[in-house]
Amino acid sequence: MKKRVIRILTVFVGIGIGAAVLPLLWMQFNLTYTWLNLGIVNALIGAIIFYLISLIITNPIISIVDRVEKRLNELSTSYLVFGILGLIVGLVLANIISIPLYSLRGPIFSIAIPVILMVTFGYLGFRVGTRRIGDLTKAFTSRKKTESEDVGEIIKPVEKKDFYQYKILDTSVIIDGRIYAIAKTGFLEGTILVPNFVVHELQLISDSTDALKRERGRRGLDILNTMRADKTINMESYEGDFDTIAEVDMKLLKLAKTIDGIVITNDYNLNKVSEFQKVPVLNINELARTLKPTVIPGEEMKVTVIKEGTERQQGVAYLEDGTMVVVEDGKFFIDKELEVIVTSALQTDAGRMIFAKPKHSTKGINGKKDDNQKNNKK
Repeated sequence: MKKRVIRILTVFVGIGIGAAVLPLLWMQFNLTYTWLNLGIVNALIGAIIFYLISLIITNPIISIVDRVEKRLNELSTSYLVFGILGLIVGLVLANIISIPLYSLRGPIFSIAIPVILMVTFGYLGFRVGTRRIGDLTKAFTSRKKTESEDVGEIIKPVEKKDFYQYKILDTSVIIDGRIYAIAKTGFLEGTILVPNFVVHELQLISDSTDALKRERGRRGLDILNTMRADKTINMESYEGDFDTIAEVDMKLLKLAKTIDGIVITNDYNLNKVSEFQKVPVLNINELARTLKPTVIPGEEMKVTVIKEGTERQQGVAYLEDGTMVVVEDGKFFIDKELEVIVTSALQTDAGRMIFAKPKHSTKGINGKKDDNQKNNKK
């Protein structure tokens, strides 16, 4: 379908050019044949020439159109709207400035300079519109509030906001990978926003000479592509940047303030800085710690001891969520599944530790107590 449309449009262009240009070309070559002066003949010749050209250029044009469509689909609606508005403003300004030039003689002043002005101002308008989305949004929002106050509505200030439309991902949480599972469950409401400067940082990491960093960067890019392909996840890109800010973390905080979003991170330092600057933040590690199942003394569980502990005769096991379990006398049960009873739990900055002892040792103690009680009764 695309090929047919492109070829039809190309033929129509050939008809117009043939009817308008070919007569002048015949005059240049002093060709005075009567049939060459007929408009329908020139139109037909132009149509045939451009049809042959269309056979060559159709596939490249379709490839370009497909890339443009894919790129436009990746852009957010606000980016396109403000970009087009900026482009229109730039073109209008260029035409206003060019009005005096149209009356001057010479193609340089009446054609070349106005075209250059329109290209320059149109580009600048588009760039300003896309880079200042947050400022423009705030301006429109402030204006709406002012108009509402003029009508007489009472707007009560919101002391605490419970919902943020944009969830902004940082580099660490993308590389971590758990954000995809969380987003897929539907617990994250609103729009997941991935700034281009974060993607650029992932590209730099994936191009690192360090093998570990390179692998982490490529993993982050793979996770982004997977999330982008998942239709159940509402995900957008942010094309803007903050050229005056060098660090990516500071750019994230600035973006969150600008569009009233919330940052999702695993970075402890970024978490603390965001708290200081009063920027809302969600930490995936804190969420994981909160969701770990609680255990109480006396609870039974099955674990597999995998190594010796630091203290004498201790063994160490791990739960599925990574919680360390220190087992008394567990040294004798390495690589074996063991039923244990929780004796205590300790919460540290590095995580939670559970202390337990083998269940059979408790049974032995209870058995002795029972025998002593029987002897006393006798």
